[in-house]
Formats: sequence, C-alpha cells, structure tokens
Amino acid sequence: MGSELTRYSDLLTDIKTRIRQAQTKAVMSASAEMIMMYWDIGKMVEERQHLEGWGAAVIPRLSRDICNDLPAIKGFSERNLKRMIRFYREYPGLVEKVPQAVAQLPEQAANEKGPLVVALLTDLSVLEKLQQLVAKIPWGQNFLLIEKVKDLSTRLWYMQKTIENG
Repeated sequence: MGSELTRYSDLLTDIKTRIRQAQTKAVMSASAEMIMMYWDIGKMVEERQHLEGWGAAVIPRLSRDICNDLPAIKGFSERNLKRMIRFYREYPGLVEKVPQAVAQLPEQAANEKGPLVVALLTDLSVLEKLQQLVAKIPWGQNFLLIEKVKDLSTRLWYMQKTIENG
C-alpha cells in the first residue's frame, strides 16, 4: 500500500510540474506575441506618420480611440504608443527576414536607420540573437534597456543575463 501511495505521489508531482511548465510556456509565448505586436504597431504608426506627414498629435488621438473602441484592452496609453514607435525605430529589422532586410538596405540607409541596421550590415547573427532575446523578456525590461543602454552589444548582454537570472 505504501508503495502505491509513493508511486501515486510521484505521478501527481510529475503532472503538476508538467502543468506549471505548460503555463510558463504559454505566458512566455503570449508575451513574445505582445512584444511583436508592439513592434508592428510602432512600425505602422511610424510609417503612416512619415507617409501622411502626421505629427505627434496623432498619438493622443490614437490612444483615446483605441481605449474607447477596446475598453477592456490595456497598454495603449500615449506614453506606451510612443514607446512602441521608439521600439520600432531602435530595432527596425527585428521582425523581418535577415537576408531580405540587409539586401534591401542601401548603404546610405544604414546610417539613417540606427545602430541595429549598422550592426546588421557587419554581423547578421546580431539580428537573429536580438530576435530571440527580445521575445523572451517582458516589455518593461525591453524598454528599460532601450532607455538605459545605448550600446547594442551591451544591451544584448543584459538581455541574456535577464533571461538567465529570471
């Protein structure tokens, strides 16, 4: 009887561990999708502002309209929309395929696009590493690193340490 209880207890422990692993994986997957959505939104707003010649006044209106149309959804304040745009500007090639992103950039555009593009032209593995790391850390940490760490290789190191140390 004691052996049966031990085996049952082991089974229960294994099942609970598996449930927790699945829950963690689901949260991480949702977080990664949210971060990519923020990048997409930043890209959409940035491109539309450039194309239409819109200024910063569109941001408060977008924020209000999103909050009014989707009241249950949080995270679209003016401040966060500006962060999404900055996130896109900081990592312009983040979601795109590496060879295509680099092949389509004229040399002059590299200097206009920011530190990531310059790094891409010299080391394609940087974008791949960045894609993996950005998706694995929460939005708040991503943005804190953008604000506090200007050097891309140092930022990548901090991202890696954030993942390693939880």
